[in-house]
Amino acid sequence: YIEELAEIADCHTSLYPNAGLPDEMGEYNESPEFMAEQFREYAEADFVNIVGGCCGTRPEHIAAIAEVAGRYEPRSIPKQKPYLRLSGLEPLVVRPETNFVNVGERTNVMGSRKFRRLITDGDFEEALSVARQQVENGAQIVDVNMDEGMLDSEKAMTDFLQLIAAEPDIARVPIMIDSSKWSVLKGGLKTVQGKCVVNSISLKEGEEEFKKQAREIRNFGAAVIVMAFDEKGQADTYERRIEIAERAYNILTEEVGFKPQDIIMDPNILTVATGIEEHNSYGVDFIRATKWIKENLPLAKVSGGVSNISFSFRGNNRMREAMHSAFLYHAIEAGMDMGIVNAGQLEVYEEIPEALRERVEDVLLNRRDDATERLLEYAEEIKDESSGTQAAKKEEWREQDVEERIKHALVKGIVDYIVDDVEEARQQYDHPIEVIEGPMMRGMDVVGDLFGAGKMFLPQVVKSARVMKKGVAHLVPYIEEEKRKNKNSEPKARVLLATVKGDVHDIGKNIVAVVLRCNNFDVIDLGVMVPAEKILEEAKSNNVDLIGLSGLITPSLDEMVHVAKELKREKFTQPLMIGGATTSRLHTAVKIEPNYDQPVVHVLDASRSVSVAGNLVSKTLRDEFVQETADEYEQLRRQHEGRSSRKTYLSLEEARQNKMQIDWKNSPVVKPRNPGLHVFRDYPLSELRNYIDWGPFFITWQMPGRFPAILEDDTYGEEARKLYDDARRLLDRIVKQQLLQANGVMGLFPANSVGHDDIEIYSDDTRTEVQTVLHTLRQQAQKRRGEPNKALADFVAPKKSGLRDYVGGFAVTAGLGADKLVKQYEDQHDDYHAILTKALADRLAEAFAELMHEKVRKEYWGYAPDENFSNEELIREKYTGIRPAPGYPAQPDHTEKDILFELLQVPENACITLTESKAMTPAASVSGLYFAHPESTYFNVGNLKRDQIENYAERKGMAVGEVERWLQSNLAYDPE
Repeated sequence: YIEELAEIADCHTSLYPNAGLPDEMGEYNESPEFMAEQFREYAEADFVNIVGGCCGTRPEHIAAIAEVAGRYEPRSIPKQKPYLRLSGLEPLVVRPETNFVNVGERTNVMGSRKFRRLITDGDFEEALSVARQQVENGAQIVDVNMDEGMLDSEKAMTDFLQLIAAEPDIARVPIMIDSSKWSVLKGGLKTVQGKCVVNSISLKEGEEEFKKQAREIRNFGAAVIVMAFDEKGQADTYERRIEIAERAYNILTEEVGFKPQDIIMDPNILTVATGIEEHNSYGVDFIRATKWIKENLPLAKVSGGVSNISFSFRGNNRMREAMHSAFLYHAIEAGMDMGIVNAGQLEVYEEIPEALRERVEDVLLNRRDDATERLLEYAEEIKDESSGTQAAKKEEWREQDVEERIKHALVKGIVDYIVDDVEEARQQYDHPIEVIEGPMMRGMDVVGDLFGAGKMFLPQVVKSARVMKKGVAHLVPYIEEEKRKNKNSEPKARVLLATVKGDVHDIGKNIVAVVLRCNNFDVIDLGVMVPAEKILEEAKSNNVDLIGLSGLITPSLDEMVHVAKELKREKFTQPLMIGGATTSRLHTAVKIEPNYDQPVVHVLDASRSVSVAGNLVSKTLRDEFVQETADEYEQLRRQHEGRSSRKTYLSLEEARQNKMQIDWKNSPVVKPRNPGLHVFRDYPLSELRNYIDWGPFFITWQMPGRFPAILEDDTYGEEARKLYDDARRLLDRIVKQQLLQANGVMGLFPANSVGHDDIEIYSDDTRTEVQTVLHTLRQQAQKRRGEPNKALADFVAPKKSGLRDYVGGFAVTAGLGADKLVKQYEDQHDDYHAILTKALADRLAEAFAELMHEKVRKEYWGYAPDENFSNEELIREKYTGIRPAPGYPAQPDHTEKDILFELLQVPENACITLTESKAMTPAASVSGLYFAHPESTYFNVGNLKRDQIENYAERKGMAVGEVERWLQSNLAYDPE
């Protein structure tokens, strides 16, 4: 009774709505909180008093009540059963007998194009209709996700949830707040009504961050979904799934204090039928893990994003619906409690045609080795059935003869039927090689002609190459068998390509390889970091006709010169093609061609590679082309010598006297709010994508123009839009499945400039110990009156000024995991998506650098806390401060990376390493320094005289010859 009366006290305030307000006599009633507390105290002290207080009776009445009450046993207080209890305006109790709980997926910017368009257009009112439709179609929970690159995700989440709260027909169901960004989840928790579900947290950032977030979710009273991620990455096997689930469950229940019924495990529904063998068990492993969780983690629930299972069949809705229904049938049987699925598009399991259901389940349950192939074949039949009459279902081009079908597929980049068509053609020809030399090459000739005429663009060509490679891969075993029997086959024109030693960048080289293969060249690609001896060995053993060298960083130029010298020493006769971002016609003419007595040609980009290679191997065109190139390069050398002799340089001392003059007495020097090292592991890709500069992405694909104007360009627009859509689809997958990992490290340190051109970095703010020294280079070219000869050291307060200045450094990557994903695509003969992956990794790394710099300016250093720029303004560098990188114009010496990497402990903190040529690996990495002074600007050091090189070598403790080698492209003189 005492406990029951205390419980009554908690809701006593509802009986006294005027408590705390003045009554008719002007007296104040007790507050509801005070009254409830009094009830508890009285209940514990004296049952009779509390009854008397409630009834207002006389003592004899109280005694009578006590006497009657004493005749009865107190009723036992019912214990609440440990069910998952959620609520919107109405409760949702998930009991053992509750059927599968549908979580509506369409209010997700990554799950619905319509919803994404409405949200990005700001039409939130219309977007509510999508949520309403989900509830009407049977969704018992509505999943809301605003993770889109061009959105302020946190604001979009809170605004939309506030609108939902005013719509009773939507708000009656619980909300699932879905984001990969903690600030968005937290913003949603502060906004949503009722008891919601947070989707999701994981162990990928370690146990401490996991527990911190879990405690906050518990304090908000929400349930939580735990994704099967940990510090090693995503769980993609049965063993990893259950290991992470058990670990997370134990932490939540034993250390955080989470009720087990409020824990929902998501053991990762991953895509099957991808053609990759390791993916075949993804479906059945999820089902097995679900069963294990239900048997071993008491009261925990299981959920998952059902649509992930069928991503291989995007565009074939009927196939996807059948896969979802069949998967749910088996997963629910194993214990799956809920899932994110389009409630309006689920086929009844029993109504799935038997033939389709068998093939779908073969894939989902991994019942046979050829399950994927059989399902793909059936998928084509379903496509046909879904488009009306049989005559209209079949594309017209499929009615043509096999040679025309192959040509059409190559020109249009349609990969779906190529293996079947090539096999049909093989059976019609005497030799399998004739299929390649005949219909396939005729198709690629059309591709080459259209590309050369500017009527096809690089993304289309790469898609055509994907079709070609799949067809060739089918024919290779037959060709090899025939070669074994008949060794008289004539070799084709053969090109060897390599990124030179010390360099890890190969996007451009890969594109050249694709384009050459599309034009009937046999390409041997040695990859990256290839030493000269390997290039020579492979060129000789493969009897190649051409050699192509590629490089991005400036030390690669010197390595190309070395390769040319070695080719000459070994008396090679093959022409040499030179390409890469730092190469040029001038450098090729001045530095490389004089060191090789065979033709050397600079190739500007992939679109020129075909004509250059074609001319070099042509019996009729070669001589004229080689002579024209040699004459052109001789003229370039004469012009270069003339310009060099005319250009005026200052001595190093004169250049220092003309240094940039900064009024340090009146200059703002801000002490960092958070000095020292800061490490960022597995940074959310969903946040990085918001900072992507898409302009360079299109330039990679040789589509010049500013973004987003390129999407509407009269020439490139249509293909640019297709490329952009493909890129964003792949980026969605990369972000959702965490296929790439982004790591970074940043540091802010006490610093002062010393001498003229060096910067001392101190161990702490006492400045008594020099931790390291950064060395900078000064412009020496004669400037116009009033223009200074700059060095980066000019932007840091001199030690003798007495000012306590600071310098920062950073290194970031988004390329961890890129090689694995690229290899998966290459193994599928899909160069298009392999190159897309590398290009997106590069963009994410640059985005990480942009985001990190913003955090430095606004938070960690805090010298511009109120800065508020759009992404376009960030790309245009409207902000204060710079982040120059070693190896770039303001500091062309790559060896300064060694100092930066040691200062920041980059390999340990960010998993980025340096090659012997100081290229960063992974290739999708960016590093540099931070300068905060308002007058700091980017500049080009330009060419340097011998006096500065000698002084610089002395300051760095290096031999002059070694410095000359690293700065070869910046020398204003010929080294001895």
